Amino acid sequence: MIISASRRTDIPAFFSEWFFNRIKERYVLVPNPFNPKILSKISLSPIVIDCIVFWTKNPEPMLNNLNQLQDYKYYFQFTLNPYGNKLEINLPSIEKRLDTFKRLSDKVGREKVIWRYDPILTNGEFNVTFHQERFAMIADELKDYTEKCMLGFIDHYPHILNATRQFNIQPLRKDEIENMAISFKNTINNYPSIQLETCTTKVDLRHLGITSGLCIDKILIERITGYPILAQKDKNQRSVCNCIESIDIGTYESCQNGCIYCYAIKGKYNHIKYNMQKHDKNSPLLIGHPSENDIIKERKILSLRDDQFSLF
Repeated sequence: MIISASRRTDIPAFFSEWFFNRIKERYVLVPNPFNPKILSKISLSPIVIDCIVFWTKNPEPMLNNLNQLQDYKYYFQFTLNPYGNKLEINLPSIEKRLDTFKRLSDKVGREKVIWRYDPILTNGEFNVTFHQERFAMIADELKDYTEKCMLGFIDHYPHILNATRQFNIQPLRKDEIENMAISFKNTINNYPSIQLETCTTKVDLRHLGITSGLCIDKILIERITGYPILAQKDKNQRSVCNCIESIDIGTYESCQNGCIYCYAIKGKYNHIKYNMQKHDKNSPLLIGHPSENDIIKERKILSLRDDQFSLF
């Protein structure tokens, strides 16, 4: 099985101690997003976990403890945007995050650190020219530290509309997307070792030579694990998502990065402070502790390894 850690929150940035404790205990409890009283008990045994995919904007707190993952295969989806603290309020400077990216890549290998330029949004300050210039700058910095860049474009979820209006962020026009994409492609052409893809099929840039990729990527996982896997498209993701199946161990309303466009914080920033007060690095739950009224269901977890091929 593949573990997603996590689309719902930034585990490497804020919950790395908790995560490593879960690795030691070999299991985690995950509440159902629609009914938090129902908890799934997920095995974290390396026997059944094929790969862990980390999603983060600042994995620095994990860097000195990666040796604790020696029994696991993993890679990082590392979001690196140039907006600064106007839109991403609590993140370290881009200079610090570039340094973290390079250090992580040096430790685990460039193929295991995916650069996400996501979400792309525009307003008077962060216009097409801004993105063309900053993307080129970041790409030059990371040319020796990654093999893939994933492009993502902002989704105007209902709960972020007040924030996007405040910063005059409008839906992207087709000409804006095309002009940025052409520039991004021309930049990446200078670095043949980096592949440029889009996250999801929502924006089709194939005519520009930019294919639609997978964030939880079967081919990459097979490369990292060294064996073929049998995996289906993730039915729990949007239809435009190409990712293969995984189990997410995060909890919504717990990320402290403060990004105004975040889909995982539904405008309830007061909930984050409340949830963080309940966080215990020693609990099997990311937020709080299981209670006697919770229903714990052990989820059947199997490796996705294709044993038919592993014999050859």
